[in-house]
Amino acid sequence: MSIAGIGVDVVDLRRFERAVGRTPALRERLFAESERDLPLRSLAGRFAAKEALIKALGDSDGVRWHDMVIVNDELGNPSFALRGGTAEIVERLGITRIHVSMTHDAGIAIAQVVTERT
Repeated sequence: MSIAGIGVDVVDLRRFERAVGRTPALRERLFAESERDLPLRSLAGRFAAKEALIKALGDSDGVRWHDMVIVNDELGNPSFALRGGTAEIVERLGITRIHVSMTHDAGIAIAQVVTERT
């Protein structure tokens, strides 16, 4: 396997909370139904992860927010459930594995995504 792309994104939690407070429709625009009721700090981490995936892919053409859903396994480890145009882009690029890590502390949320191809 070889690394196809790396993406990192940082979100200021206060700024994100203000944006969601001013524009509540952001929850629906940016997050799948399964994500929307999470605490804002968790949503900020997911937003950072989605942005980091876009950076790792190298382009946002055809990528839709609802096509990138963060899911957690039984141990709480995050991964992407991709569908639609985003899944098609990943397949077209030959990406066979996506690693994602998210955290939030000290007023920021950060995510890193690494994509691999065989």
